[in-house]
Amino acid sequence: MRRSLWLTIFFVVVGIFCFSFSSNLHAETATSNRIGVGAIVDLTGPHAELGQLNVRGMEDYFRYINETTSGISERKIDLRVVDSGHNISNTFKNAEAFRQSDQVNIVAIWDGHIFEKANTLFVKHPVPHMDASECRTLPHPPVSYTYLPFGNAALDCYAILQYIEASHEGSAPPRIGILTTHDVCGKSIHAPSMAYASNHPLQIVAILEFSPNTPDLTPKILKLRDMGAEYIFMQCAPADAVAVLQSADRIHYNIPFFGAWTMADAHFFTLGKSLIRNRLNISFPGCLPGDNTSGVHLLKVLVDRYKSVSGFHIAYWEGVSIAAIMARAIQRAHETLGKIDGPTVNLALETFENEDFGGLIPNITYTDTDHNAFFVTRIVRVNANGTFTPLTKFWNPKTEKVTVIP
Repeated sequence: MRRSLWLTIFFVVVGIFCFSFSSNLHAETATSNRIGVGAIVDLTGPHAELGQLNVRGMEDYFRYINETTSGISERKIDLRVVDSGHNISNTFKNAEAFRQSDQVNIVAIWDGHIFEKANTLFVKHPVPHMDASECRTLPHPPVSYTYLPFGNAALDCYAILQYIEASHEGSAPPRIGILTTHDVCGKSIHAPSMAYASNHPLQIVAILEFSPNTPDLTPKILKLRDMGAEYIFMQCAPADAVAVLQSADRIHYNIPFFGAWTMADAHFFTLGKSLIRNRLNISFPGCLPGDNTSGVHLLKVLVDRYKSVSGFHIAYWEGVSIAAIMARAIQRAHETLGKIDGPTVNLALETFENEDFGGLIPNITYTDTDHNAFFVTRIVRVNANGTFTPLTKFWNPKTEKVTVIP
């Protein structure tokens, strides 16, 4: 058993993340014995629980690499975290410190509102930055140095609407209500949803918006019910999703709800435990504990080794996944360009072609004209006990038809 465990760990590190244990691949001038990476995330404020899990995932992954390998170019990875605290001015000031330090080679940003402000700063000072908020769709060609690690908002729209279309019973087209917060993330699903609906046999009865942290959304839910919505597609924070379910219960409105995986974090299960009742389905591109993949084995190794979380958490998975992307890009910059800095890491990311992360996330492709990572996901039911049940296989909703799991 001990030999089997160490073989598993060996193949997880070598097979998935392709770290080199040789220091003589390329000559490289290092100004430090550590490689700086950054994260801008809410550690305080309304989204603190989510942000803390994101950071634990990153910390555990980099710690594992530092402890079990010689690092990259014989250098350890140093994660530097800025607490955005849902405060744009403070975050922008701290992000400027990142820029001036010249010690951070790639940055992850978890707040879509913050990202819009910080984006120009990191473009001026060439540091690749990843929008992990899942609120955007990048243009073609993309904004320089800007990357999405988990696909984009259009992916969720296409997948959710195609699944509803495929699973809907009855001869009439399904009637869908869209309910989102009045902010960048909420609005990100409006146009893609309308674009999909314009070419498919389904009807979007209304797109309604509300202010974040609205405690009672009964008037919005009543309006959607009166308009005949048979499904509600949400884009909002976990606490707002709980408010939606509470309001639906007030009027005994029992229909399926859909949304992005970002709402199904630990905070959501704490607040909405009695409300979920297996009626919420999400678009989720990541691995789940039931998957027999190297990515799942890696998560188990990290959880067992560091015990920073108990069980499976989507926010923790996000942190591990982004850390894996960052480390792969840094290693590629070292191997192919002999230097690790913002511009070389950016070039390394653009060499990703069907990069395999062992099922942790779908294979990633970045080019100099597309920084959107992938367009693959699956639909997953959120269970009241905090577990997840796949309802479909992974698929590309632009080019493939959904396969519903019986």
